[in-house]
Amino acid sequence: MASVHLNKVQKIYDGGVVAVHEMDLEVKDKEFVVLVGPSGCGKSTTLRMIAGLEEVTSGEIYIDGQLVNDVAPKDRDIAMVFQNYALYPHMTVYENMAFGLKLRKFPKAEIEARVREAASILGIEEYLDRKPKALSGGQRQRVAVGRAIVRKPKVFLFDEPLSNLDAKLRVQMRTEISKLHQRLGATMIYVTHDQTEAMTMGNKIVLMKDGHVQQIDSPLEIYSKPKNKFVAGFIGSPAMNFFDGRIEKRRSLVFVEHEGGLTLPLTKKDEVRLKAYIGKEITLGLRPEHCSDATAGGRSTSSAISVHVEVVEPMGHEIYIYFSTKKNGRQYVARVSAESNPKVGKTFTLLPDLSKAHFFDPVTSEAL
Repeated sequence: MASVHLNKVQKIYDGGVVAVHEMDLEVKDKEFVVLVGPSGCGKSTTLRMIAGLEEVTSGEIYIDGQLVNDVAPKDRDIAMVFQNYALYPHMTVYENMAFGLKLRKFPKAEIEARVREAASILGIEEYLDRKPKALSGGQRQRVAVGRAIVRKPKVFLFDEPLSNLDAKLRVQMRTEISKLHQRLGATMIYVTHDQTEAMTMGNKIVLMKDGHVQQIDSPLEIYSKPKNKFVAGFIGSPAMNFFDGRIEKRRSLVFVEHEGGLTLPLTKKDEVRLKAYIGKEITLGLRPEHCSDATAGGRSTSSAISVHVEVVEPMGHEIYIYFSTKKNGRQYVARVSAESNPKVGKTFTLLPDLSKAHFFDPVTSEAL
């Protein structure tokens, strides 16, 4: 296996459209890196440049220490799994998996051994004589992954491979790919727009927006310490709530939402951190899972807030409450325990965990 290094890599299309802005990225040997972001952020373009399917406008790409800017895709020793599987419909599963090896003039015995081994790993031995049209979506995806495995490449590239599968099968396949990474000890770069896939699969997440890298970090770090408002809002489901307001000095420092929608006393740690922002505009971020039922266990504190319940979504083990505050029409969401009993159209009391609050500059959107 091998490392992948991108040095100031940029992609500019005709008309001056910049798809990727001077990207720096270090993928270590045997690492599982996920490129994630909204549609059009440049993640698939980045993957295709690594594969050699897109020409680099400027910058350098190294695979296993070798500069590959001018190396043909077939000579880069990478294998790519596409969103649409890209299987040959007239070939059997065996023939699809063996095709690349046959082109490279591998001996028949080695082709047989590699295909059988990959089929065993993926649990598709019984489908080797079938055509792709006789397979389900999940089985076709396994064949596409198997075709990559038999190559034993230096780097595996995945371009949104699960987006065509139903929700249950997506969960199953992402688990299978994660286990495959552990079993093969492979270097993998995986592109997705699904932040849940990114959080559950990657050793390292690269979050992109408009061709710019917003943050590169471990899943836990990117969740708990987002560098800006975009990262905070993109990672996490449901998305983080944002309250616009200012810091005021009363008995202690408090956060006051615009139009007097809510007032929250800040923690001692935040009082020190935000002392320079007294009287200034600020954005407070609070994840839905950090809001609980204030009445549970007879709790009642000065941090509790009364909200107007607009929608209730029972999820089985928990409940999503969509609400607005007293004087603000904006909608927010909280995740509370299934034992809570919120009613649509009624007032509900929430207790935000302010030790988990995030603060952002309203102009730069950078975390404070």
